[in-house]
Amino acid sequence: MTAQIIDGKAFAATVREKVAGHVARLKEEHNITPGLAVVLVGEDPASQVYVRSKGKQTVEVGMNSVEHKLDVDTSEADLLALVDQLNNDPAIHGILVQLPLPKHLDEDLVINSISPAKDVDGFHISNVGLLSTGQKSMVPCTPLGCLMMLRDHHGSISGMDAVVVGRSNIVGKPMAQLLLGDSCTVTIAHSRTKDLPDVVRRADIVVAAVGRPEMVPGDWIKEGATVIDVGINRIERDGKNVLVGDVDFASASERAGAITPVPGGVGPMTIACLLANTVTACCRANGLAEPKGLTA
Repeated sequence: MTAQIIDGKAFAATVREKVAGHVARLKEEHNITPGLAVVLVGEDPASQVYVRSKGKQTVEVGMNSVEHKLDVDTSEADLLALVDQLNNDPAIHGILVQLPLPKHLDEDLVINSISPAKDVDGFHISNVGLLSTGQKSMVPCTPLGCLMMLRDHHGSISGMDAVVVGRSNIVGKPMAQLLLGDSCTVTIAHSRTKDLPDVVRRADIVVAAVGRPEMVPGDWIKEGATVIDVGINRIERDGKNVLVGDVDFASASERAGAITPVPGGVGPMTIACLLANTVTACCRANGLAEPKGLTA
């Protein structure tokens, strides 16, 4: 068996196209332009790349993009004051504080200072609680992107056996909640799971999000399973730096029915879902119907 490639780059383009259409209608019918504010503290190279990409794509879909770049030694009080200012700005519908923050800043405190309604990353403790109890929330972007791709590929995933490898608050746990919400039978596995290969082998859906290069080999994959590889790991191979996932793509592709590549799989969906979340937040803030197909 040779797995079908789930093209996240192409699918993200369709999501951005839908977002752009909703933005255009909001402008034309309601004179509202969704606004996304991104806060970057310090000069982490990877974070700078992400922020530039987010800003570019925000503008491309017709939304307002606001960037606040703060010095690495910015005080916690000053950062919290900026977040409070954005919370109270009616032109801003989504707020994202780029992580990681410098070590002198309390990430939990900062994230939980964002208005839950504007928390387009879905990290606020209120949104975590709402998601875990099946209520309307802002949904973390990466798991949302994974869910969108699974729904698109399968139509319905109800009743399927899903294993999430990884228990992070950013991906693993919310991914499990989303799969439960779509009526999957869900197992969260991790480094201390007994007989991890056997646990993974029984899954119709495998979501790998552990941050370990090629940790999941092909012989862990059930014939015909769908594999969503969230990992993005930079390694050296044959004297070159390459990006690989948490799944050994070559061997897994021989057993899986469908698989996301790295790069070009889950990654592009994360920013697309950030844009989708901002439109959703804007609609909710203005008492308008939420765009269909852009949230869980």
